[in-house]
Amino acid sequence: MNDSAKPLVYVILGASGSGRREVLADLITDGLDSDEQAVVLLAEGEAADERDAKLGRIVRWRFLGAEAGIEVPEGAIEGATHVFFVTDGRGNPVDQLEAFKPWVESSGAEMARVFTVVDCQLAEKNKALIAWYEACIHFSDVVLLTKREGVANKWMSDFQTLFKDKFYPALFEMVKGGRVKNPPLLLEPEARRMSHLFDEPDWVVDGVDAEEMIETGEDDAEEGTALNEEVEVTQAVDPYMERRLGGRRVIEIPDVAKFLG
Repeated sequence: MNDSAKPLVYVILGASGSGRREVLADLITDGLDSDEQAVVLLAEGEAADERDAKLGRIVRWRFLGAEAGIEVPEGAIEGATHVFFVTDGRGNPVDQLEAFKPWVESSGAEMARVFTVVDCQLAEKNKALIAWYEACIHFSDVVLLTKREGVANKWMSDFQTLFKDKFYPALFEMVKGGRVKNPPLLLEPEARRMSHLFDEPDWVVDGVDAEEMIETGEDDAEEGTALNEEVEVTQAVDPYMERRLGGRRVIEIPDVAKFLG
């Protein structure tokens, strides 16, 4: 049981039709105790699914824009111990996460984990989507590989190696028959994501990460900076959140909707 007074919030990323709600049903059924209550916040653009009956209480949320935020009905998560926020699987995950952040910070809930459900058949067929999935996995603590039937073993190995070589700390798990091996373990609110979007802010001192400066022992004298010289301290921006003049993202990702039926 969740001993915290705050409900735990989980984000479920992935493309529409990838089996996210099937996996979510397994996480809720086998991952929660009988006295724990789940609420699923489902994007209004997601079509109804036969598995919705297994998800318990479902509340639809509305995307207002990356910087405008999201709209969630008042009292939507009241009484919940676990909240599962399912993104629009035909939309831009980065924009949705940017919009989601202010809501979760003001909701009284505690950010737990981010999941990405990878449709392996879709990703293998469309190489351009690797960049889309890489964006999702950058924010994720857990990566669940679904729809593996007919997918070459070499592709599966290469896909996982791509992230291992970049030292991504996320857990990679296989999904079989819509189920995962250990739902309670996957729901443990331990951060394993590359992104610090939902963590305490990182600070940058004159363009150098403050924590890195402490670890390396850099100081003003070593940099040749006068002790009384002013330094600029700014909050670090997640690389996927950065924008150019004019508003476009520095890192742009494919439009997943173009690859979906």
